[in-house]
Amino acid sequence: MATGCIAPELALEAEGEAENIDSSADALVSGNALSYNALSYNALSYNALSYNALSYNALSPAAASALQDSGAGGALFRMLVNYTVSCALDASQAFSFSWTDAAGATHNEVYHGELGLADTWSDGPLGAAGKQVVSACLAARTNRYGVSVVISMRSHEKPLRHEVDRDEREAYPHVEGAFWGDLFAETPYLRACYNEANAEASRAAQRDCAAGSVDEPGDDVEPCGMIEIVGSCQDHCSKLHPPGQYHKDCEDPDSGKTRYVITTALR
Repeated sequence: MATGCIAPELALEAEGEAENIDSSADALVSGNALSYNALSYNALSYNALSYNALSYNALSPAAASALQDSGAGGALFRMLVNYTVSCALDASQAFSFSWTDAAGATHNEVYHGELGLADTWSDGPLGAAGKQVVSACLAARTNRYGVSVVISMRSHEKPLRHEVDRDEREAYPHVEGAFWGDLFAETPYLRACYNEANAEASRAAQRDCAAGSVDEPGDDVEPCGMIEIVGSCQDHCSKLHPPGQYHKDCEDPDSGKTRYVITTALR
């Protein structure tokens, strides 16, 4: 736990017995309200978080400063780190630090892991696969309006890889699209594609970061902050894996095929 003006170090805390994220629907259903303004804060690019930011020596000076910023930029950065920890770490892990607001009050933050998509980040640098799947998770949980909408997150990658049971398929039948990218690249990027059949349902649920925003019917879709909407998933991704209802891979316009894709579905 860091205090004062010392650069905050990471505290990865075991909370009770370790619990692996299992393949139940409850473990894979998540709210999304990450502001796209937080993504555009450049917080996860190479010049803000070191590649081993969640290992022993933790935060780069720039990231440490951003976490302790008492202004709007600090709030955005903390939101982003909170969601990053939730995507990357599992339920037995947490990231803790302290910061001081403009009134001089100290806030002791503890961000808990949830999905465990890159839980080995606690032991060393985040690898290429981890960077991409965590980025996809963050993109999937971003909301243009800051509104929390419950989504079902599905992927060919562990631990999200599972055969969606009948109850979950019936509860979340509207596959809305897919997300991928790399926020840790020298030039960070995020992409999304939409399921044409459910695009209007996504927009009605205020999930414009999945379907793309349009002012009038027939208009070109608008990006969601830094998330580029590349078009229909039918044109960019493999067919939906029938039992799991997810895209195994997608074709990125610039970087080629990637299997680090998260597919989302709505009620």
